[in-house]
Amino acid sequence: MTALLEVANVSKWFGGNRVLQDISFSIERGEVVGLIGPNGAGKTTLFNVITGFLRPKSGGLSFEGREIAGLKPEIIARMGLCRTFQITKPFANIPVLQNVMIGALCRETRVKAARRRAEEVLDFVGLAEKRHLLGRSLTISDRKRLEVARGLATSPQLFLLDEVMAGLTPHELQAMMALVDRIRATGVTLFIIEHVMAAIMQLSDRVIALDYGKMLCTGDPAQVTCNPDVIKAYLGEDYPGAHG
Repeated sequence: MTALLEVANVSKWFGGNRVLQDISFSIERGEVVGLIGPNGAGKTTLFNVITGFLRPKSGGLSFEGREIAGLKPEIIARMGLCRTFQITKPFANIPVLQNVMIGALCRETRVKAARRRAEEVLDFVGLAEKRHLLGRSLTISDRKRLEVARGLATSPQLFLLDEVMAGLTPHELQAMMALVDRIRATGVTLFIIEHVMAAIMQLSDRVIALDYGKMLCTGDPAQVTCNPDVIKAYLGEDYPGAHG
């Protein structure tokens, strides 16, 4: 059976700086895969390459068996592969509902259908009561929910989440983790960049670790967090699992 996403020997340069080096992995339907590594490891660059915002220098990318390297982001999104952004940028001067309708119009051709989809998604993420507020008036936590909502409105099969839990209070973090669990329960496959290791450990079926654009290892969360290279490059000797 074909994997939902196949990444084959993908490399990317910026000038003379090779930021991704022969990255290969696959993601199966229904998985939650975490992506970890220090700042500058190439995590967001990898997301940008997968979703069409950057073109790989070499290697292949396929989604549902179809090559997607070089396709425009909007085409990839319509295929069912969508992402959030680490820095949330809602449309500041329009209401939350219209923010999400813009995502829905990626798939829907009728405004009424897009509005209906946006209302469903806002209820799902817990922003229904704030649908008439302007984007600029939202808290950080609600902006992150709005970012998730805009992505969900495109009806993704594979949803890439880029640090949606960064900067949240403990209570907000638990609520976001619960939302991610609910997204998974709907059948959406998830690929998650996250520095909050408690979230990665709890949510992920499998974890991929990057450092300096190279894959250090991949495996279940316990295996990866006990890997000596991951501990040295990212987690540090003080991490609870560092000594077995």
